[in-house]
Amino acid sequence: MTDSRMTDAPMTDAPMTDAKKQMLHGYLRTPREALLWKLDGLDEREARWPRTPTGTSLLGLVKHCAAIEIGYFGDVFARPWPDPAELTWEADDDANADMFANEDESVASIVDLYRRACAFADTTIAELDLDATGRVPWWPAERATVTLEQVIVHVAVDSARHAGHADILREGIDGAVGLRVANTNIPDLAADGWSAHVARLERIAEDAGR
Repeated sequence: MTDSRMTDAPMTDAPMTDAKKQMLHGYLRTPREALLWKLDGLDEREARWPRTPTGTSLLGLVKHCAAIEIGYFGDVFARPWPDPAELTWEADDDANADMFANEDESVASIVDLYRRACAFADTTIAELDLDATGRVPWWPAERATVTLEQVIVHVAVDSARHAGHADILREGIDGAVGLRVANTNIPDLAADGWSAHVARLERIAEDAGR
């Protein structure tokens, strides 16, 4: 997915509806790429280690986002996932089953599932018009009918939220931060520069608390 980053080039050679779809699709691809990047260099233990009081892990976030892509771009538009046995969270009594990797699921297997889920979603996006309608069975009936455009925006926002979670978790592991591979969007400060910056913020917080 490293070749799917958005560019700032105007899309003047495509019909307006196609240009809009490309734009929305680009916003969806960006957090997908970031999520996978946050796993780079981690071993099985580091990737799945629960790092919050609610058990959030980096690998769990990727698995959860795979479930999101499969559900919203599959079930919603009557496109079943080709191998239902892979959707282990649907048969698990644990309400958080899509948020962690099981004992028999490796980093490689979850990453592979996520990549295939994204490709599956991309097919839905490519084949349907933005105003094509579907139904979200797990939403309240009064707003369950949605368009493809709504779903792309919903999943892009949700994926971006989880990419932000992943960014914070990864920084807590080894200090690695950044928006995307080609653009970290983080000032280039030496370690002592960041220490001084954090010390300043702590002083500000202490003064505000007095």
